[in-house]
Amino acid sequence: MTWQDKRVTVAGLGVSGLPAARVLHGLGAAVTVVNEGDDARSRAQADELEALGVTVRLGEALLPEGTELVVTAPGWRPDKPLFQAAAAAGVPVWGDVELAWQLRDLNGRKPAPWLAVTGTNGKTTTVRMLASMLRAAGLRTAAVGNIGVSLLDAVLGDEPYDVLAVELSSYQLHWAPSLRVHSAAVLNIAPDHLDWHGSMAAYAADKGRVYEGNTVACVYNAADPATEELVRAADVEEGCRAIGFTLGTPGPSQLGVVDGILVDRAFVADRHQQAQELAEVTDIASPAPHNIANALAAAALARGFGVEPAAVRDGLRDFRPDAHRIEHVDEVAGVTFIDDSKATNTHAAEASLAAYDPIVWIAGGLAKGARFDDLVIGAAKRLRGVVLIGAERALIAEALARHAPEVPVVDLDRTDTGAMSAAVREAARLARPGDTVLLAPACASMDMFANYNKRGEAFADAVRELAAETD
Repeated sequence: MTWQDKRVTVAGLGVSGLPAARVLHGLGAAVTVVNEGDDARSRAQADELEALGVTVRLGEALLPEGTELVVTAPGWRPDKPLFQAAAAAGVPVWGDVELAWQLRDLNGRKPAPWLAVTGTNGKTTTVRMLASMLRAAGLRTAAVGNIGVSLLDAVLGDEPYDVLAVELSSYQLHWAPSLRVHSAAVLNIAPDHLDWHGSMAAYAADKGRVYEGNTVACVYNAADPATEELVRAADVEEGCRAIGFTLGTPGPSQLGVVDGILVDRAFVADRHQQAQELAEVTDIASPAPHNIANALAAAALARGFGVEPAAVRDGLRDFRPDAHRIEHVDEVAGVTFIDDSKATNTHAAEASLAAYDPIVWIAGGLAKGARFDDLVIGAAKRLRGVVLIGAERALIAEALARHAPEVPVVDLDRTDTGAMSAAVREAARLARPGDTVLLAPACASMDMFANYNKRGEAFADAVRELAAETD
């Protein structure tokens, strides 16, 4: 594609829009940025771009006349008038991932293959595990994409990578029509972001885009039939294989667990008769069941890229989870306090709740259209008590009343900065020695906190405050 004087509209500033506008301007495109917000941060970013010669229009989201291409921030909903106008005018719409894919060979080097991971939960952990395995194999790599590291920076930077470990959200995949990666994994499919996608079918279809054009392996979750169905529906390159992962004993073309050992029956000479030991479950930091599944998915992608078993093991041993993901905060008066603020939907909370027993559960926030009946039914026997916080906590309270009426519930009707401290104290009051107080909100955080990180930090601060008083 010739970029000189091409009229490109970038929809949205922020993490993806700012680098996209800079890169496109540097290629000679005539760039106009439209941004709905007109706050101090947006104005500062606009000043930076305008100094380069980029046109910025704050407080609006209309399609500028003459636009030949739209590059959008991934979170912009497809039903916005800007995209409807683009479709009516025959103007293509790309996301930041599509732009990076289109520009990946611009620097004259052979593009690094992409190993991609998506799913409702576990993406970041799996991508970071994968990158750790690739590094242990001596490969130059980076964990990029939805993990918070710009794909544009990775593909256009000076670092000559051998392979990239790429986290992709459903938003990003929706706006990436030509993406074709080396291998990909869909970890799981559960209701999430349905307000954005419009339906569960549309959400799953966008996740399934990651398999299109795979050349070596489509990795699926044997415990989640929806992921295998996405593999069956995908149009892949000849010779690409479907590779399953399971927490049980693996069959041929699967990775799984046997007597506490992660084993590979997919990338061996005779997968019907042989199994290759990769690592021990104890090599995984925080080996809760969903983290073991993440490790198996990462191992499948690594093995598909030719990584030796020892590097899979060493990569798992070197890996440390990010904060607020099943993070042990402290033990106070015999009660363990666990921060899984990253559990922002019911599927993630279900995995957390399955890892502990008995539990005092701290939950609530913005439900994003979710229902909580199945979550409560599955966890009811493990619950010592529940402390509810956040704007839509009543939805969880109603599910508890229906399916676990005997479980004590504390409903905290407050959203001030001291609310989390109160929640931790109420949870400690309900707990007994040997119990776990688990922050696994099953909801987004923005009703009370800037993000899930801030929510987790507030929880950890409250636990430490409680510990200091108890000593």
